[in-house]
Amino acid sequence: MYGVNRGLFVRRLEGRGQVLGVKFRPGCFRPFTGVRVADLADRRVPAARFFGPAVLETCRAVLRAGGPAEMVARTEDFLLPRLPAPDPVAEEVAGMVERITASPALFRVDQAAEALHVSVRTLQRLFAEYVGAGPKRVMRRARLHEAAARADRGDDVDWAALADDLGYCDQSHLIRDFTAAVGVPPARYARS
Repeated sequence: MYGVNRGLFVRRLEGRGQVLGVKFRPGCFRPFTGVRVADLADRRVPAARFFGPAVLETCRAVLRAGGPAEMVARTEDFLLPRLPAPDPVAEEVAGMVERITASPALFRVDQAAEALHVSVRTLQRLFAEYVGAGPKRVMRRARLHEAAARADRGDDVDWAALADDLGYCDQSHLIRDFTAAVGVPPARYARS
C-alpha cells in the first residue's frame, strides 16, 4: 500500500500480467488505519499491517483472476466485510477536499478555512489526520489540475494569464510547480 505521494513519482509496469489498484476517497482510508494518514505519506506500507495476513492470499487471488471484473469482485469480497463503522469526520473531510478541488480560485489556506467555516489550525489538523497532505498541497494540486485541463483542451494557452487566474505571483512560479508535479513544463505537456 502506498500513502499519499507528495512528490513526482513513476510506476512502470512491464511484461505480462495484470494489476489492480484501490483508490480511497480523500479522508476515507483513515477509518481503516487507526493512525494519522500523514504518517503514511511518502511511504509504502504492507497491506497486512491494516488488513492482516489474509490480505496476502486475496492479493494473489486477485492477480490470478480471469479479468478486470473478477479482480474487482474478489477485492470487494475482501474489503466489504471489513468496512469500518461510518466515520462522520471522514465524510466531512472528504467533502472539504471536494470543495477545495472544485474551487481552484482558493489560493490560501485561510481562504479555504473561511469557506469551510473552520479555523486554519483545525483544517490543517483534519487534513493531517485524514488526508495525508495539508490543505495548501491539496489547493496547489487543484490549481495544477486546472492548468493541465486547460492545456488538454488543445487551445493556445496564455501561461502568464493562466498563472494570474490560478493565483500564482508570476508565470515562472506556475511553470516550476507544474514541472515539479508533472515532470515536464506545461507548454511541453500541452504539445504532447
